[in-house]
Amino acid sequence: MKRLIICVVVVMLIASAATLPFVLNAGFGQAPKGSELTRVETSPNYRDGQFHNQLPTPGFTGDRNMLQVWWDFLVTKRENARPQQPLPLVATDIASLPLDQDVMLWLGHSSWYLQIAGKRILIDPVFSNYAAPFSFLNKAFVGEYPWRAETMPEIDLLIISHDHYDHLDYATINALRPKIKRVITPLGVGSHLRYWGIDGNIISEADWNQALTVDETLTVHVLPARHFSGRGLKRNQTLWASFMFSTPGSNVYYSGDTGYGPHFKAIGEQFGQVDLAIMENGQYDADWKFIHMMPEEAAQAAVELKAKAIVPGHSGRFVLARHSWNDPWQRLAKASEDKEYRLLTPQLGEPVSIADRAQQFSAWWDTSRKQ
Repeated sequence: MKRLIICVVVVMLIASAATLPFVLNAGFGQAPKGSELTRVETSPNYRDGQFHNQLPTPGFTGDRNMLQVWWDFLVTKRENARPQQPLPLVATDIASLPLDQDVMLWLGHSSWYLQIAGKRILIDPVFSNYAAPFSFLNKAFVGEYPWRAETMPEIDLLIISHDHYDHLDYATINALRPKIKRVITPLGVGSHLRYWGIDGNIISEADWNQALTVDETLTVHVLPARHFSGRGLKRNQTLWASFMFSTPGSNVYYSGDTGYGPHFKAIGEQFGQVDLAIMENGQYDADWKFIHMMPEEAAQAAVELKAKAIVPGHSGRFVLARHSWNDPWQRLAKASEDKEYRLLTPQLGEPVSIADRAQQFSAWWDTSRKQ
């Protein structure tokens, strides 16, 4: 009981001091208002002042309340939450990649570089060494991180799946701003970007199950996910989404942050097959089991998507849950043993060829094996 009282006091102090940081820190962003809010309110997924999932999705699902869960996460030391050594990486120079190659690079956690149909696409980039409103919180794993906005080529398309700090980073967006040609986000997320100085004319916001044509070779489908949003005290003022990148020859899927749900089967039936699926596979816990997938659920979701190959993400750079740093790969590898899809586990920055059906990767994350 004493721990709970202390936890309540801490949360109250944080809440009471919340106004000043919001004013002083532009990184909190700005929720939709005015005409932007009017557009948001027309969405069939928006009601009662917020966005909703396709089915009921409680944020906390364990026996403990939210305060107890947060207290435990903040004060309890976890064994093997972070790797003892820097993760292996391939310091690929993205700007030098030939544009006629369709490749994908994992840049850590949920940051991805996708090159398809001659387009340079950056997905949920977080180049900062933290994923939080303040730089002293949620530090990245130790080790070299070679990718910076300054070394990026011009970006044809910036994709933001939702507005959580580990997917939308103010410092990264601000540094990338001169290089961004076009942005696609779910409804409402563009409000943050316009607040940060991104030209509203290059921002396209879409609801679930809407398609945006980039050109005759690339269409981006904004699709459902099962999650939530928010950068401050009020949740779900902006939408969250998954995406399908469709060209005449391939479909590449990005799940964004999502719990398991019927949307995977619906997407698989809609598109027939997925050549490569980038799947949520980290930061899971029984206390929030509906907003992030367990590895076994990610495997089942990939089957329902009719994916030929999958690459796991949402792990490998930041600690947002209580599992060990390499548990996502270990469990997904086991769950994938009897599946027809190919499980691809590239190192940081290691190029994945979308067309190469024989490309293989090491189990670099398996500390029990000598690589």
